[in-house]
Formats: sequence, C-alpha cells, structure tokens
Amino acid sequence: QVQLVESGGGLAQPGGSLRLSCAASRFTLAYYPVAWFRQAPGKEREGVSCINVGDGDTYYTDSVKGRFTISRDKVKNTVYLQMNSLKPDDTAVYYCAADLATRPCTVISTHYDYWGQGAQVTVSS
Repeated sequence: QVQLVESGGGLAQPGGSLRLSCAASRFTLAYYPVAWFRQAPGKEREGVSCINVGDGDTYYTDSVKGRFTISRDKVKNTVYLQMNSLKPDDTAVYYCAADLATRPCTVISTHYDYWGQGAQVTVSS
C-alpha cells in the first residue's frame, strides 16, 4: 500500500524555521511531480509549492516565495519543504501529494493522486 508520511511540523516563533519531510513507502517519489498544500482553519486548501521530475523545476505561490524551498532527496525517497522567516499566516496543516500523471507539476489539488495525512505547523509567539 502506497503511503506518504509528513513529519517535521510543530510550533515555531515568527521569523523562525521548520523543515517538513514527505517520505514515501512502496512508491518512488523521484518519478513523479510532488506538491505541498496547506489548509488553515476555515480556509480552502492552498497550493504552496511543487517540484518537477527530471529538471527539478519548482513553483512557489507568491506568499511563500523567497522564504520556502522545496527539494528532493532521491536516495532517501523524500521531498522536503524548508520554511524560513515563518509568519503567523503560515499556520496550517501541511500536506504533501504526488501526481501520477506525466506532466509539469502544478498546485491544482485535483491533479494529485496520493496524499499524506498532514502535519500541523503553528507559528505563534
């Protein structure tokens, strides 16, 4: 059974950093586009970032550009989201997802087939 498992969430102060990990089992993440989404209480799920297969091109939503970095570790079969200069508005449950289609990565949630269970990120002083 394919599983994506997020880890690394928690509490951070404004201006602080966290690194989320998305590890896969029975599934090779390097072969597929992977994205991070987030959902804050009372808000719709939002696409945050994604990374392509091959060239590793990345995309970031405007609100996280320059602060978040998505990357892959093919050996560890893991995708990371490094989050720096965190703001209270970044508070949300963060999900990683993998797209089984052969296409450039997107942050359209309906494109994604496998999802993790989510990791809570809380930014507060």
